Amino acid sequence: MQTSRLSQSRFPAHRAFVVHIAAAEPGVADPPLGRAEHVMSGTAAHFATWAELVAFIEQVLALRASPPTSPSEKGEHNDDVSALH
Repeated sequence: MQTSRLSQSRFPAHRAFVVHIAAAEPGVADPPLGRAEHVMSGTAAHFATWAELVAFIEQVLALRASPPTSPSEKGEHNDDVSALH
């Protein structure tokens, strides 16, 4: 499968996230429960509401928009999300 230039510009890797959502029981309105990880940095967080997921993504993208000041902000793998909560 080839990736077009259009899809590369619309979906840049530095804005990619993997989101795992726990399976709910059929017919039960469970709140979302899951984990999200920023692909480029490895920064990850667990969430229990959609608002927490959105806040995590916004915080990671805001950090990536500012100039890097530390090794973890320069794209090195970082599992510590304490600064994001």
